Amino acid sequence: MNLTREITYAEALNEALREEMRRDENVIVFGEDVAVIGGAYRVTKGLLEEFGPQRVFDTPISEAAIVGLAVGAALMGLRPVAEIMYIDFLTISIDQLVTHAAKARFMSGGQVKLPLVVRTQYSLGRVHASQHSQFLAPWFLNVPGLKVVLPSTPYDAKGLLKSSIRDDDPVLFIESGVLYSTKGHVPVDEYLIPLGKADVKRAGDDVTIVALSRTVIEALKAADKLLEKGIKAEVIDLRTINPMDWDTILNSVRKTNRLVVVDDGHKTGSISAEISARVSEEAFDSLEAPIIRVNSPDIPVPSSLQLEKAFMVDAEKIIKAVIKIV
Repeated sequence: MNLTREITYAEALNEALREEMRRDENVIVFGEDVAVIGGAYRVTKGLLEEFGPQRVFDTPISEAAIVGLAVGAALMGLRPVAEIMYIDFLTISIDQLVTHAAKARFMSGGQVKLPLVVRTQYSLGRVHASQHSQFLAPWFLNVPGLKVVLPSTPYDAKGLLKSSIRDDDPVLFIESGVLYSTKGHVPVDEYLIPLGKADVKRAGDDVTIVALSRTVIEALKAADKLLEKGIKAEVIDLRTINPMDWDTILNSVRKTNRLVVVDDGHKTGSISAEISARVSEEAFDSLEAPIIRVNSPDIPVPSSLQLEKAFMVDAEKIIKAVIKIV
């Protein structure tokens, strides 16, 4: 019997790391403050005590060095899990991650494997202002060779992180800071979630809502309220954006004939823009209304609590978009 219990998103990530480190001695964890204090968000709590300083260790404040170390360690046969405290500072390690890690398998003709995971989080919704709240996931949608994962629930967070650690390609694992304390059912027994497979979080016939990470929660809230108006929305959680599960998206649109795409990125050059373009190319004849995108506006994230709330995607904005086309 596969029993479940409720744990937080952060606890689910911690369990995934702990189980994979017990399973494979080549898995190592490092980053700023991940060892002694157990991580800024306590995701790595207790790992140092169980696995020791050779497998769990703190690094200097140098994102370039952290990701560079991960690349070198992976090339030498280890399976590093490196933490970058804020996705905003991942920009400092773009050369290591994008120019080197993502290209190694291709440039070696498949001879080189690079099994590394870079964990990071975006803090939108935590009033951390413009330089600590950016949602930069769309940048990495444009990087062949780099897998990009964005879990929305504790169940997904654990299953996807375990799969990411076992994958032989580099994985960018993007968490949402506002989700760390959210709770959900997670099986006691081991399970994996394959990368590149979206999840239909809620079935419906009237409109497809595609979302990811934090916005999945808002999409499900919107779907509840839309049902009261007699509108049955199908909510798809992308889970990963590279690879993207186009079959699930297109099949849903062909069933509902309407599409709303939701993500925390700025509207220009967003993940929602790519999805809208692909659906227009491959399922245009199925659409009975224009595709609508719900995104953050094209401005930096405000530092005021009230302005940040106005800036962010929420259930009410999704509801308005759906009503407009149904």
